[in-house]
Amino acid sequence: MLIARAPVRISFAGGGTDLPAYYERHGGLVVSTSINKYFYVFVSRSSPDSVQISSSDYRAFSRHRGGEPPLWDGDLGLVKAALHEFSCDAGLSLFLASEVPPGTGLGSSSAVAVALVKALSTLHGSSLTHAQIAERACVLELERLRSPIGKQDQYAAAFGGLNAVSFTAESVVVEPVRVAAETLERLQRNLLLFFTGAARSANAILRQQQRASTDDHSEAVAALHRIKAAASETLRCLECGDLRRFGEILAESWEQKKRLAAGISNPQIDELYELARRHGATGGKLAGAGAGGFLMLYCEERYWRPVTEALERAGLFRMAYQFDRGGAQVLMNALARPMLSAALTTGKAEHPYA
Repeated sequence: MLIARAPVRISFAGGGTDLPAYYERHGGLVVSTSINKYFYVFVSRSSPDSVQISSSDYRAFSRHRGGEPPLWDGDLGLVKAALHEFSCDAGLSLFLASEVPPGTGLGSSSAVAVALVKALSTLHGSSLTHAQIAERACVLELERLRSPIGKQDQYAAAFGGLNAVSFTAESVVVEPVRVAAETLERLQRNLLLFFTGAARSANAILRQQQRASTDDHSEAVAALHRIKAAASETLRCLECGDLRRFGEILAESWEQKKRLAAGISNPQIDELYELARRHGATGGKLAGAGAGGFLMLYCEERYWRPVTEALERAGLFRMAYQFDRGGAQVLMNALARPMLSAALTTGKAEHPYA
């Protein structure tokens, strides 16, 4: 068996500027960290004439016979696209599982893509860099499946750690944030994550945002300019240890984020956020594109208990977590030999983007 995993992430600032409609013209900047909640891919040998896929999160099962045209549809479409990309059409059984529910704003779909790339490239005997893993995951999601998403989540899952990621039409640059150990520890303690109980697909919101981002005179683009500036200030705050200001920027950026598309927030989310603010939270936002998932709050230590108790009385669940530094990893590879495609055994490149 081979076991690979990739972490999900929490994004502090710059979300939305990683969408191609924005960064290809204006450049983007995102500051985020991965956390110790993972998506796992378990690969084992199976029937020589088919590939079997099962997922605990979607309670889905699929079997594909070698030589049949792949159908990249449904909840397992990403897995099928990855198998096709790596010419794996027989002899495999894949089981997929996550520590967090899908659709909760922590970048889980891209963690799936990254874990799949890590697992399947390892089966092929390929040693990909973090950047190559991230780009291959981006190809799967943005090009093959045409998902209306950005690139921050794939890079966060592949690299791991606390990073500032810059996006242009020509390149993506990942730079670890230079932060003191005491600041990093305090940041982790003071960032609280609460599950709102609502999972959602962000595609409709992101499609709205993509369309609005093509008009340089739109309110959405003006908001994205301010969100990018806030990401730069967030980076400065982390490097100098000004976490109080960090929390205030979260609050300011959340107000800008709500201008990007309809449905990012709703009256219930607004009420919960204001409840947290009244009990001492400095600032916060919904993780991911919005509409549900996890509410992330920056809260000084003396306010942890009143904020937690107020939100738990309102029905939210606080999730314990720690920052992750490892990125995409293979935890075990007990398969006897690399499972090479026919193209590889004849000396051809296994992938057109290799």
